[in-house]
Amino acid sequence: MKITVFNGSPKGANSNTNVMTTAFLKGAERAGAQTETVFLIEKHIEHCKGCFSCWFRTPGKCVQQDDMTELLEIYQKSDIVCYATPIYLWNMTACLKQFLDRMIPLKCPTVVQKADRCDMADSMKLPETIIFSNAGFPGENNFSILHESVKPANPILEVYRNCGMLLRSKNEEVQKKVAEYLVFVEQAGYEMVKDGKISEGTKAGLEMELMPLQDYLNYIMKG
Repeated sequence: MKITVFNGSPKGANSNTNVMTTAFLKGAERAGAQTETVFLIEKHIEHCKGCFSCWFRTPGKCVQQDDMTELLEIYQKSDIVCYATPIYLWNMTACLKQFLDRMIPLKCPTVVQKADRCDMADSMKLPETIIFSNAGFPGENNFSILHESVKPANPILEVYRNCGMLLRSKNEEVQKKVAEYLVFVEQAGYEMVKDGKISEGTKAGLEMELMPLQDYLNYIMKG
């Protein structure tokens, strides 16, 4: 099994988002998966021009010559892809959105109805999707817009971490709590490869509180 993380944080390897996915991939590797992380901020990805040449003139191939050619190959060779992003202004980063916009060559100009919505038909069997996100604010409501945005991808798992500024904290007490949380993230990676789903205990661990609300507000206000 091949699992690829497409990290959409502008901070790349130094991001809070990468802390989460690194733990997840560690567990996946322990279960036998091959893994890879792509930091999208390091790639040259132009905006989609909306010309639809990839549908009608050169099916499956974009007219633009940039890193998306390589990234689409990586995507197609993956069994599971993880879209990872911090919350920027209520939703995914522009970096990740631009990457997703350029995935139109994997669609066909045929409208199909899926549940309560219409979409374009897939040109191939697509990998399963997992979502990772963290937000600097407390509260699960930070992820409501992202959750709705990714529904068409039918994620098999969504991992949302509020109070995300704690993930790379230098405070020893905070680090202990984060380490406890990351054990569950790693276990989620292991279970997804081994069982195709996570246990209720792991799910509860992914939702654990890292710091009481008022303590966290004081923490972030101090910088």
